[in-house]
Amino acid sequence: MITAVDTNVLIDVFGNDQNFAEKSIVALEQSIQQGRIVACEIVWAETCAMFPHLKQFVQIMQTLGVEFSALDESSAQCTGDAWRQYRKNGGKRTRMVADFMIGAHALKQCDRLLTRDRGFYRNYFSKLKIIDSSSQ
Repeated sequence: MITAVDTNVLIDVFGNDQNFAEKSIVALEQSIQQGRIVACEIVWAETCAMFPHLKQFVQIMQTLGVEFSALDESSAQCTGDAWRQYRKNGGKRTRMVADFMIGAHALKQCDRLLTRDRGFYRNYFSKLKIIDSSSQ
């Protein structure tokens, strides 16, 4: 089982979010017990920005067992399709293409996505299995 993790879950944990840190920790632990956890380049970059030093970030990701996993061609094309549909449906630029990349990566290269942002992903990636960390 490969679980893609969304930035919001990692920020909950690393930022010790009062509302979601414990639930996100539990969800991460459960996902680790069931297989691998990966982060695409968007999640990797967004999370890395929280740390003052790259070495600290890399060490903590290794300790957690989160692996780097870049988008492949199929995921990039899926991103474009989803973004096109979003814009066709009248979507403004309140959602960035990066959000679509995270969803497409999880759909095409993983078995599921661990996130708190279930509404957006369910709308544009209906076949993606979502694990909602806030419900743990």
